[in-house]
Amino acid sequence: RNRKTVPIVTGRCLSSHRGFPVPELPEVETMVRGLQPLRNLTIESLGRYRCSRKPISIRPTVATIRRRLIGRQLLSISRLAKRVVLEFSSGDRLVFEPRMTGLLLSSDPPTTAHLRFFMTFLGASHQFSFWDRRGLGTITAFSNSQWQLFMTSKKLGPDALAVTADSLQARLQPCRRPIKVVLMDQQYIAGIGNLYASEILFRANIDPRRQCESLRNEEWQTVSNAIIEVLQDAIAHEGSTLSDGTYRNALNQNGSYQNQHRVYARSDKRCRECQQTDIVRIVQNQRATFYCPVCQV
Repeated sequence: RNRKTVPIVTGRCLSSHRGFPVPELPEVETMVRGLQPLRNLTIESLGRYRCSRKPISIRPTVATIRRRLIGRQLLSISRLAKRVVLEFSSGDRLVFEPRMTGLLLSSDPPTTAHLRFFMTFLGASHQFSFWDRRGLGTITAFSNSQWQLFMTSKKLGPDALAVTADSLQARLQPCRRPIKVVLMDQQYIAGIGNLYASEILFRANIDPRRQCESLRNEEWQTVSNAIIEVLQDAIAHEGSTLSDGTYRNALNQNGSYQNQHRVYARSDKRCRECQQTDIVRIVQNQRATFYCPVCQV
């Protein structure tokens, strides 16, 4: 009833699987930073948008979330791996997991057909909406006690931006799986997905097929440095908007890190670094991996 009107904005349809890997850590971190103007505002209304597409998971019910959050102040907006966490003055948290095509917006959406959830704020023109083209995202409300239990039991490794060479080596070297597959395993390190794993290993000059146990001490330092450098660089460019145009920042604007990609989605194109061979695409653990057979050994 109190929902604010969102103008109709046209947008392109999903056209390529290449958009599916994001959002990863840089895209989610960009969303979090873009939503900071909503801090300290008080919730006036919230609810589902009427959407004819596949419904997203919202737990518990919207009615329950409404009872717990209406009139509460939004104290903080933070990131947990690939999730966005909103903390309220009641101690409740509202956790958004965008998954493949979810966006958290404080501006007009790419299209209105895929709007899923909204919040409005007392005395403010700001609006908040969750948009999800494929309907794979989730929204979960936690009481303070539920959140503490979740944080105790969560199966997440350390955040990728917090890793050191020593901690990375200690966690990953015992693995006999390929380094690229393990970098994507959230139980070992949180936040890295398919796109950035390929870019990180290119910057580290490491073949993505190498087993973790084969890496030498100095190579773990190189991988650790590459993780921080690639992710921070991607955040500075506000993430990667791929060929389908799905990912947007909180203001519905493209990221620009896709212009910096060295291997991702560049199969059969000349390596920009060595200029000697083309980028190769292989499949690892049912995901596409891109690498340069000359630069990465």
